[in-house]
Amino acid sequence: MSTLDSSIVNVALPSMLKSLDTDLPTIKWVMMIYLLTISSLLLSFGRLSDIKGRPWVFGRGFSLFVGGSFLCGVSGNAAWLIVSRSFQGVGAAMIMSCSTALVVDIFPENERGKALGMIGTVVASGLMIGPALGGLILDVFSWRAIFFINIPIGLVATVMAARILRDGPLDIRKAEPFDRTGGVLIAIWCCSFVLMLSRLDDWGFFSLKTAAVLCTVLISGFMLVRHETRGSYPLIHPGLLKIRLFVLPALSSMILFICLFTMIFLMPFYLTYVKNLPMDRVGYIMVTPFMFLFFISPVSGAASDRMGSRILCTLGMLIMATALFLLSRLTAVDGAFSIIWRLAAAGIGSAVFTSPNNSVIMSAVPIHQRGVAAGTVATARNLGMVIGVAVAGMIFNSSFQALTHGQGLRTYRPEMVGHFMTAYQYAMSAGTVFALIGVVLAWARGPESPRLVKT
Repeated sequence: MSTLDSSIVNVALPSMLKSLDTDLPTIKWVMMIYLLTISSLLLSFGRLSDIKGRPWVFGRGFSLFVGGSFLCGVSGNAAWLIVSRSFQGVGAAMIMSCSTALVVDIFPENERGKALGMIGTVVASGLMIGPALGGLILDVFSWRAIFFINIPIGLVATVMAARILRDGPLDIRKAEPFDRTGGVLIAIWCCSFVLMLSRLDDWGFFSLKTAAVLCTVLISGFMLVRHETRGSYPLIHPGLLKIRLFVLPALSSMILFICLFTMIFLMPFYLTYVKNLPMDRVGYIMVTPFMFLFFISPVSGAASDRMGSRILCTLGMLIMATALFLLSRLTAVDGAFSIIWRLAAAGIGSAVFTSPNNSVIMSAVPIHQRGVAAGTVATARNLGMVIGVAVAGMIFNSSFQALTHGQGLRTYRPEMVGHFMTAYQYAMSAGTVFALIGVVLAWARGPESPRLVKT
């Protein structure tokens, strides 16, 4: 549900833009606020699951997600929808923060790659169903239906979670206090950082607003580091930052999702405005990368149990870099096949990378910090999504407006197609550069210790 709501809403953004009579910088916040809320809260809820128990956090997350979905569906304007998406994101953060840890808790080390590969398949199924389902719904109903469909599913899941999930025989440190100050500081840092990225093209690099938000980023980051290194029960234990196979894979994961969501954010606009495709066909085409995530994630996860993550993750990131470069070379006259095989390459790269990367992170940390580790993995993933959307939106919007002398997509006309493609190519090229940085980070992690790889 939580991943489906990321992809299904992305397909609906062009419809929302027209229905709510708004512009691209505003409507992208419908997607970004959801991801930003999740990114800001994942570590806090991951830590809370180490203290209160994973089922406690997981079950309550479903209830909040259902309530947020209802509020999104009845939104009367863009501002209301953005606020409602933030509320929905709180529930999604609770679900995501401990789902990986729930699985890792019950699997031995030599089977975790396979188990997390299965979770990768479930995540991919949400991402895969989203575009197709969104396209079908939008072809028949209003965009509001994409939120209402969550309600019956979420209610069933809430009841099932309450009846099935129980705390396992783990050393859950229920006596430890929750680090509220750390949670607030990381939320402030995330929000100010992404706000700066998303508004940089409107405010300008040297404006007073940019300077004020940059100061907030630096001060909150400094206070967070200081608090976490001095506190008795920190949100992120400083010892985790000394684990090479925790830090570098987490950074690599963030880079991968910056690349993936650069593509996911821009492609529906290319397919809608340039190719003039109906929404159902846009949804079908956007399913392509997630189909490969669905089938390849379990295979790459099982392979990592045997050979480790370094080679697989480097290969996956290299495939992603190649895919983004090829997507940046698309033209306005390319056919469906040219688009689909490029999207397929991006899906293959993501699938080869994700399960081995998650497996090595979760196996490298102590058992009593798995909730924080799972939260870190999900934070890196969602922060990457937010940065990908923010950077892609900033590059595309600023380039398009510069070429059209201040006009945006709200006033798009067919004769602007050349300007659209130039702005699109700039944004996709930036994604390619990020992917090449990811290749270096994936290889720099080095090999796993023998205990982390099944011999």
